[in-house]
Amino acid sequence: MEERDWPYDHAADPEPLGDRPGPSTPAPSGLSRAANAASKVSRGTARVVAKGSTSAFGRARRFTHSGGAGESGFSRLLELHAFNTAGDAAVAISLAGTLFFTVPTGEATGQVALFLVLTMLPFAVVAPLIGPFLDRFRRGRRWAIGVTLAIRAFCCWVLAGAVADASPAFYFAALGCLVSSKAYGVTRASAVPRLLPATFTLVKANSRISLTGTGAAAISAPIAGGAAYLGAEWALRYGALLFAVGTVLAILLPAKVDSSEGEEPVDLSPRPSTVRKGLSITHAVVNGLRSNAGLRLLSGFLTIFMAFTLREPPASMGWDGNPTILLGLVVGGAGAGNTVGTLIGSAASSRRPEKVVIGVLVLDVAVLATVGVLFTWWTAVILGLTVGICQSLGKLSLDAMIQRDVPERVRTSMFARSETLLQLGWVTGGLIGIGLFSLDATPRIGLLVIGALLIVWLVFVLNQSRPGRASQQDGRQRDQGGDGQDGRDRDAVAGE
Repeated sequence: MEERDWPYDHAADPEPLGDRPGPSTPAPSGLSRAANAASKVSRGTARVVAKGSTSAFGRARRFTHSGGAGESGFSRLLELHAFNTAGDAAVAISLAGTLFFTVPTGEATGQVALFLVLTMLPFAVVAPLIGPFLDRFRRGRRWAIGVTLAIRAFCCWVLAGAVADASPAFYFAALGCLVSSKAYGVTRASAVPRLLPATFTLVKANSRISLTGTGAAAISAPIAGGAAYLGAEWALRYGALLFAVGTVLAILLPAKVDSSEGEEPVDLSPRPSTVRKGLSITHAVVNGLRSNAGLRLLSGFLTIFMAFTLREPPASMGWDGNPTILLGLVVGGAGAGNTVGTLIGSAASSRRPEKVVIGVLVLDVAVLATVGVLFTWWTAVILGLTVGICQSLGKLSLDAMIQRDVPERVRTSMFARSETLLQLGWVTGGLIGIGLFSLDATPRIGLLVIGALLIVWLVFVLNQSRPGRASQQDGRQRDQGGDGQDGRDRDAVAGE
């Protein structure tokens, strides 16, 4: 072979290497093209979902950490509360399908009545003891909060195994979930003052907690609903996982949550004879508790009474569609009202919360009486919306009065007692709703009966809130040494 000099002369070679034909490549088949297209679509969808999730996580983190919440540790409490509320939503969805819609109405009323009675009894016993217990357990608030979540994680796992046959273990585990949920509210409230950012008031902090819980429940509910579609036990296992994560977050709360420096027990009675048991509180706070008790009474009544009534909506409501959709509209109206009330409360800067808390009770009673006379499906939705707004504003106003009138060193016991009393009001309203439904009361009669009870309660609250009586009671409290530096603190808060 003739040897060629470098550089290689392409012109001398009639068939350069690059022009020589290689092995033939088969054209892609239709199945291959479809697989490639599906792969591209899935990768694009994954990128969009990942980007959306990252964006949503970033917005949620900015919300929980804004205003100094990240520096004070308050953001950790918000994240913990998000998992708590998400877990509660999963439990509520699974139990609602079990207690209300999968058994005959007669059996369901008896089961729920027994459930509420068993729920009320522990609170009736624990109510006078919860404050002193927390006062002694201050050094372990993080563990106290974590225990309430761990108990619910365990109870949800037990419920998942017992939900199919509704055995006695099912009801005891459900009771454990509810009692632990309310105990969480008390222990969490005792921790809030210790994590307040410098720029936050107690009202703003509770508003942010409420909004965080609402957002978490809105995200968790569809997931729990999808799991419940496969079986109620899957929604409960999902809830158990959420509570387990919440338990870890509770233990990781800042150590200052356990601080109890300068705190003392508080007594709810403003009478002079009780001062020796602890510092008394102002008449405005006591009246705020009374007003909120009425609001919670109505909320508990409507929750239970409507849950049974709307299983078979009466013809007078004018609803011809799916009963579950109607119940969803009423419950959704109440949830939307709660969110609207929270937004109003956090945006408004009222210096007279004692007037607001009575005003929302008056509004609740007025709308209730109107709906009782003009009861249709759309007035029922309006009632749910109104009850949600009034309950939210009433609770925020009570928080404002506690912040203004109760010294910081006694707020822990104050929150413990108030949360327990309000829960008792809700359970009492639920029992009244079951009793009226069991007597075959029509929705109109049921609403008018509870309306008459609330009118009597409203008259009592208004009578107790008269300026002369309030001045007399608060004068006694000042004479007994409940003012001084605390009075200056109230003036400072009122001037904000």
